[in-house]
Amino acid sequence: MLPLQSAVGMVAILGLAWAMSIRKRAVNWRAIGLGLLLQFILAVLLTKVPVVSTAFGKLNGLVIALNDATRAGTSFVFGYIGGGDVPWTGGGAGAPFVFAFQSMPLIMIISALSALLFYWNVIPPIVRGFAWVLRRTIGVDGPAGMATTMNIFLGNVESSLVIRPYLIAESRAGLFVIMTAGMGMVAGTMMVIYATILEGLIANPLGQILTASILAAPGTVVIAFIMVPEDPENLSAARRSEAEVVLPRHQGDNIMSVIARGTIDAIPLILNICAMLIVLIALVTLVNNIIGLFPDVAGAPLTLQRLFGWVMAPLAWLLGIPWAEATSAGQLLGTKMVLNELIAYTDLAHLGPNQLSDRTRLIMTYALCGFANFASIGITIGGLGAMVPERRSDIVALAPKSMISGTLATCLSGAMIGLLTPG
Repeated sequence: MLPLQSAVGMVAILGLAWAMSIRKRAVNWRAIGLGLLLQFILAVLLTKVPVVSTAFGKLNGLVIALNDATRAGTSFVFGYIGGGDVPWTGGGAGAPFVFAFQSMPLIMIISALSALLFYWNVIPPIVRGFAWVLRRTIGVDGPAGMATTMNIFLGNVESSLVIRPYLIAESRAGLFVIMTAGMGMVAGTMMVIYATILEGLIANPLGQILTASILAAPGTVVIAFIMVPEDPENLSAARRSEAEVVLPRHQGDNIMSVIARGTIDAIPLILNICAMLIVLIALVTLVNNIIGLFPDVAGAPLTLQRLFGWVMAPLAWLLGIPWAEATSAGQLLGTKMVLNELIAYTDLAHLGPNQLSDRTRLIMTYALCGFANFASIGITIGGLGAMVPERRSDIVALAPKSMISGTLATCLSGAMIGLLTPG
């Protein structure tokens, strides 16, 4: 009965998204159906056909190579805090990882590479190709579709950098698709860390996490299109502008000047992201300290993640998880939303077999595989807001909603895997 429970959960997740839709009558259910069909086909291919899953797994090697190249530069400049050999041993999974000096510099690399690819006129034809395919299937436009696809391997800011010139003319629904994709998937640079934490708990953890990110691509579009349906007039204007976008060329441009400009353009993005992260994490900690003044509940102090965990236990049940395990699974979802998925995966690894079954661990691997948390709201506002300040009001208004849509998208992937996994 558990796979049937997951099927009911998928319908319920779509219903939750529809309940929060800004234009309920404008939802294109044909596009939603095609998106779900695409997600189901991908799930079957990636989890039931070994040849396909192996081929997709090799694609992640490109991201790892890019991350290794970045690490070579950061370790040379920053030493062990940039990813070089640490002068101590132990510390637990992820202990040597320093976000500002190891993850953020990748933004500079992607910014420089995307500037070069625009300079060589590589990206515009690719965007037009994505536009042709995706418009005729699930109705998403070219830039949003390309950013969503790139989010399988890159972070939300890095993938948006590639289509930066298109963002100013993007429709509001298209912008929300991009933001939801950023919340509903994880960067390839983080996949190895997650897989290391989950080693021995599930079979082929890196392949599972990569599959989760791939399945989230159509899932994020489905949820985003329900919550913020496309306005045909805005979409038509965005498509006209998209066809006209070219990267402005400066007099005397050459390869080195383009690389330098792309690198320098990334610096404000990094500063904005780091500043917003510091503030939002500090605010969450402050709220937890205030809540902690209340009497303990069940032998432990109250925190936002515990409160969200209780609220999200029914959502965990909808994924196809037995009610006896739903509270523990809900607390993992709450930890992911309040803190981040890295801590949630670490907590998942520490839960014994008496708390979660193997099937539940697999479902939660997919349900946790996304950046949807309070800190990511800051990353989205800081990153996209610096990239396209003309759209800052839209970005600020949609950012909290994108955290919810990203959470629903990862839960949709979890329920899909629950549907295909016997109880």
